[in-house]
Amino acid sequence: MIQPVVALLLLLLLIPIQEKDIYKERREEMVRKSIERRGVDDKAVLKAMRTVKRHLFVPSSQVEAAYEDHPLPIGAGQTISQPYMVAFMTEVIRPNPQMKVLEIGTGNGYQAAVLAEIVKEVYTIEIIPELGQSAAKRLKTLGYDNVQVKVGNGYHGWPEHAPFDAIVVTAAAEAVPPPLLAQLKDGGRMVIPIGSTSQTQTLTLIEKKKGKALTTKLMPVLFVPFTGGDKKE
Repeated sequence: MIQPVVALLLLLLLIPIQEKDIYKERREEMVRKSIERRGVDDKAVLKAMRTVKRHLFVPSSQVEAAYEDHPLPIGAGQTISQPYMVAFMTEVIRPNPQMKVLEIGTGNGYQAAVLAEIVKEVYTIEIIPELGQSAAKRLKTLGYDNVQVKVGNGYHGWPEHAPFDAIVVTAAAEAVPPPLLAQLKDGGRMVIPIGSTSQTQTLTLIEKKKGKALTTKLMPVLFVPFTGGDKKE
């Protein structure tokens, strides 16, 4: 007969040891100092920013800087957006658990992960194959089963899954791509940087009402350029 103490030890051996989240306090500090203090107050967005482990979305050489409030290089001439900008753009679309969201510019998958913590479905497109494939693998490994990643030209959107309740564009376009506006549900919201790399870009909110696009300028920004254009895939 197994003694109670022995049985307890055996049980403890069977329980997987969870890795300590050594960056939890740094995420809390990032949210408190870089996001809440700057006006983002949507509870779901703040929770998502506290939850998603940004250090898992950056190259190993950038891990120690993962929770600083600035963009970081992720390879292929691309960057991961600063945490505040990710939170702000997410709040702008007014996310809720029933929404289906399209993201243009997957990058390393961080913005998609933040969205996936809040909304029902995320469809995200990345034009650079190595980034898109890496992001897809990372998101799957982290358990984001509500995210679908496609390697392709984001200019054309993802018509098979349209219409979308919201669209988040993480690269600067000179104008709103018509296919994206067409795939935005009536009453939906799109947040997109407008402008080229040679001039000031403006983060812009597009609200679609009765088929018309209502535009609101939000703030000056600096994003990597939108690539692909209207070329056929």
